[in-house]
Amino acid sequence: MNVDPLAAQLAARGVAFAPQIAGAAARHGVDPYLLAAVAAQETGGPGANAGRNIVGDHGHGHGLFQIDDRWHAFARGPGAMDPAKNADYAAGMLSGLLQRFGGDAHKALSAYNAGSPDATGTRTHWGDGADLGYADSVIRHYQELAGGPAPSTASPLEDAVAELPAAMASSGALSAQAQGQPQASPQPYRQAVTDYGSLLDDADASAP
Repeated sequence: MNVDPLAAQLAARGVAFAPQIAGAAARHGVDPYLLAAVAAQETGGPGANAGRNIVGDHGHGHGLFQIDDRWHAFARGPGAMDPAKNADYAAGMLSGLLQRFGGDAHKALSAYNAGSPDATGTRTHWGDGADLGYADSVIRHYQELAGGPAPSTASPLEDAVAELPAAMASSGALSAQAQGQPQASPQPYRQAVTDYGSLLDDADASAP
């Protein structure tokens, strides 16, 4: 599957590691702008839509998507700091959570961060004074990357959340159809992703 045009679009919007993110999004049928927004939230920060390949969270968060070595064996191996493999793992996890929660982006993002679809998760303080929970902060990055309106009283975050599932559900299928190829089959660790969500439903600890 040729993802070069998609990678170019992401790169034009300031996304670091755009080819790796575009490839992972295409393989797992995830909206590429949503995946890029997660990277921006995890290792970019408010006002920065480019993630970084770093070790964070007191040594527990690995790579572009900060995969936590306390919950994921993948994060304890050398592939964790490979941006392509890190993005692929995160895309697989996010895809599994979207399927689990019926395409509800807000719930999937909350579970990605905190293990529960109803958690507020990590809070982010933006430069304009906005204090957003994890999912809402990711969606703000998404709006900026996808060219949507900035959050305001006229265009609340909830509206963006409502529009995301259809885009995510169609993006992988449309990409595959355009290239005349079937979508990729689930990766072997996808079952572990589902087990992770089940394990953490009642947990208070936060992590991707």
